[in-house]
Amino acid sequence: MTRQRKVIDHPNIYRYTHSESFSPKREKERKEAVGGRESEGQRSEATMEASEAGLAASEPQIKYRGWKTMPFLIGNETFEKLATIGTLGNLLVYLTTFFHMKSVEAATILNVFNGTTNLATILGAFVSDSYLGRYYTLAWASVASLLGMLFLTLTAAVPALHPPRCAEGQTCVEATPWQLAFLAIAFVFLVVGSGGIRPCNIAFGADQFDPTTDSGKRGINSFFNWYYFTLTVAVTVSATVIIYIQNYLSWALGFCIPTVLMVLSCAFFFVASSIYVKVKPEGSPVTSIVQVVAAAAKKRRRVELPDDPKNCLHDPPHLSSLVTKLPHTDQFKFLDKAAAVCPGDEICEDGKARNPWRLCSVQQVESVKCMLRIIPIWSSGIIYFIAVAQQNTYVVFQALQSDKRLSGHFEIPAASFTIFASLALTLWIVLYDRVAIPFLHHCARKEDGISPLKRMGVGILLSVMSMFVSGAVEVRRRGTALREPTLGVNPGSGAIAAMSSFWLVPQLLLIGVSEALNLVSQLEFYYKQFPENMRSLAGSLLFCGIAIASYLSGLLVNIVQRTTSQGVDDDGWLAGDLNKGRLELFYYMIGSIGALNFVFFVLFARWYRYKNPAESDDGSVSSPASASPPASASAFASASLVETNASLAPPFMANLDVQRK
Repeated sequence: MTRQRKVIDHPNIYRYTHSESFSPKREKERKEAVGGRESEGQRSEATMEASEAGLAASEPQIKYRGWKTMPFLIGNETFEKLATIGTLGNLLVYLTTFFHMKSVEAATILNVFNGTTNLATILGAFVSDSYLGRYYTLAWASVASLLGMLFLTLTAAVPALHPPRCAEGQTCVEATPWQLAFLAIAFVFLVVGSGGIRPCNIAFGADQFDPTTDSGKRGINSFFNWYYFTLTVAVTVSATVIIYIQNYLSWALGFCIPTVLMVLSCAFFFVASSIYVKVKPEGSPVTSIVQVVAAAAKKRRRVELPDDPKNCLHDPPHLSSLVTKLPHTDQFKFLDKAAAVCPGDEICEDGKARNPWRLCSVQQVESVKCMLRIIPIWSSGIIYFIAVAQQNTYVVFQALQSDKRLSGHFEIPAASFTIFASLALTLWIVLYDRVAIPFLHHCARKEDGISPLKRMGVGILLSVMSMFVSGAVEVRRRGTALREPTLGVNPGSGAIAAMSSFWLVPQLLLIGVSEALNLVSQLEFYYKQFPENMRSLAGSLLFCGIAIASYLSGLLVNIVQRTTSQGVDDDGWLAGDLNKGRLELFYYMIGSIGALNFVFFVLFARWYRYKNPAESDDGSVSSPASASPPASASAFASASLVETNASLAPPFMANLDVQRK
């Protein structure tokens, strides 16, 4: 009788549900299939080589165009960032001065918008990996961003789509529900666009180079460097030129220019469609994560594992040369049940489980464990982002009620002060990459410089220092405004203190270096510690943390305002007029929360177990296998950082300078 299936009770003992006639050849094949792992691995090696050779011959050869595609991709990215970064960074002033919203209401809306934008990257990565692929995800997302910019431009250019301007001495008319609905449509398109572009753009550029050749590897590294350079230029131009046009010339013109730039971005992208390498979607790692959780849940009561469960777990030969084999660990033992072989678990001839929702491999289980070990470190990043969010939001309000004059009658837009944080960030990255790492390599034999966890901890400490410095500066600014003659009144806020806005630079420099340390380290840490097949998810994890922090930031602002307000005329700590509020107390509270977060981070950083046991937290490794990621990893982290800062832009680079009209 023909064998139909085999049921495994133990990794080395099989029983068949139907008898079969004996033959030496079949018996030999069966022994090879169910023998020890060593013989199984030896048998698979030759088979896999033949299979790969056959697949290579049958598949069409990929034509990597490399640098031929770069002018189009770099042009696409540059114009897209020029269009969106400045616009998103100035939405707060648009909502407060053009749509006549209260500052807290506008900040809350933008916190929700910013959170949803970053959360959408998870969905964008899933759709890209599972269904559309990076090219089509970028194509649809670019069109969505263009539509979002177009709708936003119409809200400023068409009088019927925004409230009338405030007449001097009269109460401002609020926006109608229809006007707000049209604005919401623009926000929806921008969310869809950002959700598709952010997780795919860097990876799609790297797809255009052959990663198996030296020239391809050099091309990938050069692409990351050019991407980072153009992104920095886009941030600088957007934070100065675009914001200046919107604030001092015209909102309609200030939105029309980014819309035209977005049209150019789409044109650059689509004109080279025929020469792009379009990698097909291979499935999302989210499915594998859910399978492990489901299989462990099904066996949670009916399976008891021994103290050393290695011999009773499903651990087929690891045949992938692209994904590192993960050793079994003793953390999160309840997940080991997902790989425990039980009666009824069927295994195919290739060693894979017939039903992956009942039986998973040790590799799958350890991948989930990697993610769970990262969660506490990631959660400390959420608290860190809350601190960064509040500091960068209210530094703009501080600048508005300070002397922004540079010389004569020229005033620096309040939002443009955030360029000091960007400069500190960029300067630190260059110094660390070109000076610190070579020095540590030469003197201490540390290939990768200071470990990511240590840099993240220092970044959290600097953010705490920035909060307390911000509070001290606010005490001086408010005291100057109350004791000395003011320089006039800023509509919508209050009297302008005779204190230079350049007093805000130290706190911005601190937060800039803090972001360079913490954000770059988070990106590098996720890149190293996530399994290779989960790196698209790792790339979205940071944006997800920013999203949650944005929601929590909005919630925190509302809680503080309601708790500290004493009446109709008292807005508490976060009054619209900072001279009537106590913003310094809010800063001190955030700094205290950050200090507690630092303690939390240190505890879990000491508990953390690296993916590769040979790695240590001093930045060194004891085996070649655990060496630092390829050079493109650092470039990827640096390039992603500027875009991450752009994702923080809506409440952080806002400008409420309403003296323009």
